Amino acid sequence: MAEEKVTKTAAKKKPAAKKAAGSVTIKLTRSLIGRSEKQIATAKSLGLKRVGDTTVQPDNAATAGKINTISHMVEFVKA
Repeated sequence: MAEEKVTKTAAKKKPAAKKAAGSVTIKLTRSLIGRSEKQIATAKSLGLKRVGDTTVQPDNAATAGKINTISHMVEFVKA
């Protein structure tokens, strides 16, 4: 019975996630003070809280849209 439990739990595990096709490094270079709520929310969704913060995000359409929304406040490099 112990072997059955092991195989059942092993069957429930998801396969390891494949490595992303690419990634983007994003750095907040301008302050969030005086920005619209939408721009502040976009920056926070990328993990950027204060000037100088850097984050690595997957290179996909969602991330590209977020960068486009706050492109005047960030620098980004495709890695």
